[in-house]
Amino acid sequence: MFDAVDPFIGTEIADLAAPSGLAASWWWPKPPVGNTHPGAAHPFGMISACAYSGGYPTGYGSYERSTEGEPRHLHDGHGASGFTHFQQSGTGAIRKYYNYLRVTPTMSPLDDLGQFQPITSEAAEPGWYSATLANGIRAELTVGPKSAIHRYTFPAHDNARLVVDCSHGGLTIEHGETVPLRASLDSLTPGSANGEVVMEGVPIAFHVDCVTPGWRQMLWYDRRLMQGGTRLEFDSIRPTTLRPFGLLWMGPVEAGETVELRFGFSLRGVEQAKENLDRDLGDGDFTRRRSVTATAWSEHLDAIRIETPSPERRTVFATALYHSLIKPCFAPDESPFWPSPGPFAFDICTMWDIYRTQLPLMTALFPDRAVELAKALVHVAEEEGNLPIGYRMAKGTDRFFRQGSALAHTFLADLCALGVAGIDWDWALSHMAADLRRQFGEEYLEHGVAHPIAHTLDLSTGHECTAIVARRVGDDELAGRLAALATQWVNAFDPETGLVLDSTFYEGGKWNYSFRLMHDMAGRIDLAGGEDAFGALLDRFFGFGEPPVKQMGVDPTLDEVAAGYALDRFEGLNNEPDMEAPWAYHWIGRPDRTADIVHAAVMNQFSTSRGGLPGNDDSGALSSWYVWASLGLFPVAGQQLVLVNAPSFAHTRIRLGAGATLSIETDGFVEPDPAGPAQYVQHVTWNDTVLDRSWLTAAEFHSGGRLSVHLGPEPSDWATDTRPPSLSTSSSRHLSSKEPAS
Repeated sequence: MFDAVDPFIGTEIADLAAPSGLAASWWWPKPPVGNTHPGAAHPFGMISACAYSGGYPTGYGSYERSTEGEPRHLHDGHGASGFTHFQQSGTGAIRKYYNYLRVTPTMSPLDDLGQFQPITSEAAEPGWYSATLANGIRAELTVGPKSAIHRYTFPAHDNARLVVDCSHGGLTIEHGETVPLRASLDSLTPGSANGEVVMEGVPIAFHVDCVTPGWRQMLWYDRRLMQGGTRLEFDSIRPTTLRPFGLLWMGPVEAGETVELRFGFSLRGVEQAKENLDRDLGDGDFTRRRSVTATAWSEHLDAIRIETPSPERRTVFATALYHSLIKPCFAPDESPFWPSPGPFAFDICTMWDIYRTQLPLMTALFPDRAVELAKALVHVAEEEGNLPIGYRMAKGTDRFFRQGSALAHTFLADLCALGVAGIDWDWALSHMAADLRRQFGEEYLEHGVAHPIAHTLDLSTGHECTAIVARRVGDDELAGRLAALATQWVNAFDPETGLVLDSTFYEGGKWNYSFRLMHDMAGRIDLAGGEDAFGALLDRFFGFGEPPVKQMGVDPTLDEVAAGYALDRFEGLNNEPDMEAPWAYHWIGRPDRTADIVHAAVMNQFSTSRGGLPGNDDSGALSSWYVWASLGLFPVAGQQLVLVNAPSFAHTRIRLGAGATLSIETDGFVEPDPAGPAQYVQHVTWNDTVLDRSWLTAAEFHSGGRLSVHLGPEPSDWATDTRPPSLSTSSSRHLSSKEPAS
């Protein structure tokens, strides 16, 4: 799969083929850009490195900030002013844009520092990025888990330079710049320096070695060289007093000569940064580090193997899997916020998206990583007071609480139910239960409902998930109280409409938030008037029988935006609030409808071009959706279910944790066509036993086995008489939904 990955997918405005069929009726509210970057990254690593243009939101590319419609261009043409470290992946207005320590290879004086210049001959693969600047310098970047190695190939010149701007951070969009608070730089020995720059409350420490043919090493401040200076220190920097500062190396080069910069990073001081560099690099150089990182990516990407005659579909899938494994950033023993060693992770940027798709994928493929992340999350709660909703490498409480509540609880409950080793569940339970009473949880407890109304759905699910952990540790009394509070999801809905109540909504409307896969789907469907009425709502929402819609262009008017939202339509994969809704049909015995929708999305909203994603990848949430959906599976977060439907590949092998393997085989499979109809499940066997239900339990899935799916061109009666579990119909239910929430 390694060779099939294209890191450039998702970096530009969507240029997908005109959608056909059902997909043509879906309306996109957000900018149709994946917001990915092609820079070098390590699987779940702490460091990334990429060409820097200042564009929104990763620092790569040429777009201005936009929240609706197509974004405007920030630059004429494609270019860069250097190469930076730490990038988001697929996010939108996350407000923490990183891009620290810009390295500019140049043959010009410091007066030209930061000048935007065209780049050409770009190339990238997992763990490696390369481009040629207009000045003829070829740049290559690779990374380790906590390091970045640059290699620059120069044309002949008497006074070539490598300039490191230690004051740099953020984007060039309005309000996008990051200003350091404090900094110190030390020139240690010829070719070696270190420093620490405090950005948004976080100390970014680095050690850097420059492998040069005897170049001079100097510090600089305000674009002036500090001849003979060995230290720079700033106790307090304000936006009004900031002057750029950094270090550089300069000297003559012959044509084709290479120079390496080797950075080790840490959030706990320069000595640990040096240790991280030594550990990542060993006795090697750029070539060795690139090879080791490529091997790590190959091992991760080999977790899933697909069979397809289409190179294009293979590339889309491989790249989706790649994007799913970039974030979160694991940084063990690196927390700058508390002194103890142990698990630490950041760029858990969009928990409101990744909890549905990306975290279940991590749990399936790399359970050890999932355990490490779970412990890191509980450490955050213990040290800072909340299980995070969005957690970046920045100090403060900018965690986007308005977008969700208690979302980590689903991840923790699924791990607990699987019985994975390595987590103190009494410890986790205490923080999960306490977290339910904070922020919007207080309103939920006092009034039985919280607005924005999505928080009511989140908190009810969070209570049920926490009850799972309480039962695991034997606290049945707490589990009973939590389960009773979990029934308050009903307060979020209007029985007259079958939809959630009028409220405020983040990126969507009440239709988008009305079809979440609740822990009591049977009760949810009854509230809507029964299966036929619920199915009619779903059909309307997904646009069955509706004409094509027109998407927004640049600078849409308020009327255009309002008209789009008034459709009350599925937003496709352009947005995430309703990304699990296609599988709601399983609870009314209509898996054929799920097949129609998933086929339309998989085949119409992804491609191999730079504009091959329909919207923000959101830290791999969208890409993980594609991985699951194209396999014919979908995890239901917090419910220990994996729903089954028609795969879009003939054969798949999934390497699960603990050495298990899941094979998905098909019979009657036809290579799908975007303009053609979906394929439908006729019958299924699981380990040679007939499976007349449309789901596997999480325990079955994670144990591995053989799933044989027989397909045909017309809907069948498969799974039409069975329904996935719901709490109100489950024999394992401890309290009925009618018992008091006290």
